[in-house]
Amino acid sequence: MSRTLTGVGVSPGIGYGPAHVVEDAVPAPPPGDRHDGDAEAETHRALRALEQVAADLQERGERAGGEGRAVLEAQAMMARDPELAAEVARLVGSGVSAARAVHEGFGGYREALAAAGGYLGARVADLDDVRDRAIAVLAGRPVSRVPAAAAEPYVLVARDLAPADTVLLSPDTVAAFVTEEGGPTSHTAIIARAMGVPAVVACPGAASVAPGAPVLVDGTSGRVRLDPPGEEVGAAREAEAARRSLLARATGPGATADGHAVPLLANVGGPGDLESALACGAEGVGLYRTELLFLDRPRAPSVEEQEEAYAQVLEAFPGRPVVVRVLDAGADKPLAFLPPPGEEPNPALGERGARLLRARPEVLAAQLTALARAAARGGARLSVMAPMVATAEEAAWFAAACRAAGLPSAGVMIEVPSAALRAADLAAEVDFFSVGTNDLAQYAFAADRQVGALAALHDAWQPALLDLVGAAASGAAAHGRPCGVCGEAAGDPALACVLVGLGVTSLSMSAPALPAVRAALARHTREQCVLAARAARAASCPAGARRAARAHLPGLAGLTGAGPDDPEPVEPGVSGSSGRSRG
Repeated sequence: MSRTLTGVGVSPGIGYGPAHVVEDAVPAPPPGDRHDGDAEAETHRALRALEQVAADLQERGERAGGEGRAVLEAQAMMARDPELAAEVARLVGSGVSAARAVHEGFGGYREALAAAGGYLGARVADLDDVRDRAIAVLAGRPVSRVPAAAAEPYVLVARDLAPADTVLLSPDTVAAFVTEEGGPTSHTAIIARAMGVPAVVACPGAASVAPGAPVLVDGTSGRVRLDPPGEEVGAAREAEAARRSLLARATGPGATADGHAVPLLANVGGPGDLESALACGAEGVGLYRTELLFLDRPRAPSVEEQEEAYAQVLEAFPGRPVVVRVLDAGADKPLAFLPPPGEEPNPALGERGARLLRARPEVLAAQLTALARAAARGGARLSVMAPMVATAEEAAWFAAACRAAGLPSAGVMIEVPSAALRAADLAAEVDFFSVGTNDLAQYAFAADRQVGALAALHDAWQPALLDLVGAAASGAAAHGRPCGVCGEAAGDPALACVLVGLGVTSLSMSAPALPAVRAALARHTREQCVLAARAARAASCPAGARRAARAHLPGLAGLTGAGPDDPEPVEPGVSGSSGRSRG
């Protein structure tokens, strides 16, 4: 009998195939598990397993590039931590088996991260993945739980997915992702969008799906159909083929139907992401995450190394805009060479982003020098922006630092509600804004972006979030400044139209999202976008905002993958054979 699970759609499109259900974590070695008395050999075995895992993670990261590389290199650092090695050796020396020593050795780190909460608390899953991989090596079990090849594309289903298992997958292998946990900014969501593969997260009941069961996934509405009838599968496949045909025909610069230009840009993590950005028609780069260059290093990269990395991106877009975010460290991105100035009970509310750079001016000065040198070599039109700016005084400080380095275009990210509410004050100090909707939602709703149970508060259709974006755009316009959006919200075709209606002047997103957004804008006038934005802001909930906006956006039909009779995502849950999920 057909059933429908519903979660949060985080990557659009339709995917169909047999379920490959990823098993839960490797069982913990039993307490009191002892070795045979050769502590030296057992220690060597434990440390060799940790190094094997670290090398495998690093190799996978190098092959993946981009954000996947950063995540896996951070995990490799966990496996190679010298304090962990010392603790494992101590435990083995006391008679504990290698596997149990690894399990207990990670325990202290796990407790510290869990107590920290926020993004660091969410990294417990990454730590557990490293631990389980080492234990699997020691037990002679397969390390990866995802098949390397299959006779046909499958739907990957799991309670949650480890980055190391997913970063090297391709649309030829996986038709869709479904996870019981996670949220719109989880690793699974980010990787799915980068691959252009449909994905649904925070989906209750997903982990109980029977292996091999036929699954039909709608990454826009969040519906996951189990054992769907053949005619439903056929209709969905036809709709998806038609959608892809429409997207393939959407070319050229971003603009509304009446010719209002909206530059469509790509979010990148470094030179490795350029091929995809160019292939998808990016008109430039709206967010270059430079922190990926700084991860997994005992000291900051030299000015010369930074210059080369920046120049590669600038040279890929001659004469076009490239917006570089200076190092966004602290809280969710701790760096070995850049520790926070003091103990922080809540790192997400501590010295991160621009605050940390202000405390370490030599790091910012080196980065701005490298950027100025890269810009002098020619290529793109460079703009530089600072993350986590909350006040006009902070904006003025960063603009002055850029001017001193010879960089003519300085901006700030709007990620803190205070910056959106007083946007006109900040706009008087800088040349442009870029709204980071992910962090703006986190701080506006006091909801950790990594906690799957709070995923609904990170719905970018929340009217309060739209109000803040509108305030930022209005404040920028009051001073004649452009205001872009570089958060994940920009990649939603319907929401992209609403953002334009709010006054946003450019949109930056994961490269695979560009064609759908380009097509959605081309099918609507600017006035339709304005009406959709007003309707969405007048609603009292995300579902109402979607519904109200889409009433003014008739050209979305066939672009998003959701059914025309019920286009907006539904509330998470389960329904039976009728094929209609509640909501």
